[in-house]
Amino acid sequence: MRQKNPVTNPDFLLLNDAAKELYAVAAEEPIYDYHCHLAPEEIAQDRQWDNLTEVWLAGDHYKWRALRAAGVSEKYITGDASDYEKFCAFAETMPKLLRNPLWHWSHLELSRVFGIKEVLNQSTAQRIWDEANAQLGKISAQTLLAHFRVAAIGTTDDPCDSLSHHIEISKSELKTRVYPAFRPDKALAADDAELFQSWVQRLEQSSGISCNNFDTFLEAIANRHTFFHNLDSRLSDHGIEQCFGRGGTKGEAAEVYNAALRGDTISNDALQAYRGYMMVYFGELDASRKWTKQLHLGALRNTNSRGRLQLGADAGYDSIGDFPQVGPLVEYLDELDKRNSLPKMVLYNLNPADNYAVAAACGNFQGDGIPGKIQYGSGWWFLDQLDGMRWQINTLSQIGLLSTFVGMLTDSRSFLSYPRHEYFRRLLCNIIGNDVEQGLLPNDIGIIKNMVRGISYGNAVQYFEMEAGGV
Repeated sequence: MRQKNPVTNPDFLLLNDAAKELYAVAAEEPIYDYHCHLAPEEIAQDRQWDNLTEVWLAGDHYKWRALRAAGVSEKYITGDASDYEKFCAFAETMPKLLRNPLWHWSHLELSRVFGIKEVLNQSTAQRIWDEANAQLGKISAQTLLAHFRVAAIGTTDDPCDSLSHHIEISKSELKTRVYPAFRPDKALAADDAELFQSWVQRLEQSSGISCNNFDTFLEAIANRHTFFHNLDSRLSDHGIEQCFGRGGTKGEAAEVYNAALRGDTISNDALQAYRGYMMVYFGELDASRKWTKQLHLGALRNTNSRGRLQLGADAGYDSIGDFPQVGPLVEYLDELDKRNSLPKMVLYNLNPADNYAVAAACGNFQGDGIPGKIQYGSGWWFLDQLDGMRWQINTLSQIGLLSTFVGMLTDSRSFLSYPRHEYFRRLLCNIIGNDVEQGLLPNDIGIIKNMVRGISYGNAVQYFEMEAGGV
């Protein structure tokens, strides 16, 4: 039956009987959100929001891009319009978003958080605004985590961060476990002297180690890695365009480090050698403590110079990059493997043209008795939509083992984004259920239910080795 708002249909995306039976199992599993951009401060302080725009539209570059594409003035996106005016602009844009994943996501969020089943448009905007705002007094960061049964969260944190909010959360009664993830991207920015020098100063302050030479710089980074480890983190993360192969020598890296401190111009070859050395060093650190490394590969960031100048980074001006990906990646993995320092790793690929190549690269470095040691990660950023997730699931199924997959993540700054896990699980169950119905998989629903449970939650708990909270 056709639904005015299809996301309110209990069988949304579940197009066969087997899918419905499998989703009944998947829906029972908690959420292990091992990568997101939620602010630990907001969790620690149990933030509340004044209105729907604050909690739903502010900081959401997915929505900002859609609004710009629809011809909405920047005033009503990131400008000085009132929060209600910004919400109305989004409501008026919603009918233009048909077949964009935002249409599904937005209505899932309205339905699952506020119980609102109406379709959002210009005529319903006032009622939805009033109804959601009336509920916000009982909604907070921590109540949302409880509502969605989020057992564990991996945030994204600079090595220089004090992690004071993580410490505060760990001492609280919050059932969700919140872990920092070590993201040292600024350590690679030796070509930006001002940014790099400022970050080195922060590193000195946080570690208590003077970084007047390359050896002490590495020592300070290791010091912060230990600090994260002592707070039970077992995760690192890197957002890089591509890997840098085997890397240069320590001497070459030291020369670049010293040049960056002086503010000297650095050649591209020297920069790549430095970055490659540092990435190998980070890999060795992670392996020494049995951490999992995450590589987010392929984003072309901040492409609009005027937009970056006006609004800063992460404002919706990023793209899928077309970088040579697989050669440098396998060289990097092989270098770590030769050193007996290859950690568990999740590879998130942003360019779907590289899907099969990246998934195949994962298979070259499996082993050590670890199911799916090198993970072909979930659809990321531009690919966490129906087609992108389907491509990832099918690629992993054909090239590797779907049964060992650690599942979905939000990769979001919004506490309302957790229905994305439901979205993924419904699609997963429909794909697998369809195979059962077509006779491509055995009609042994018990075995297949166990597989779905693992992908939804259990595999992540086992893989990351960071305790989940009771929810």
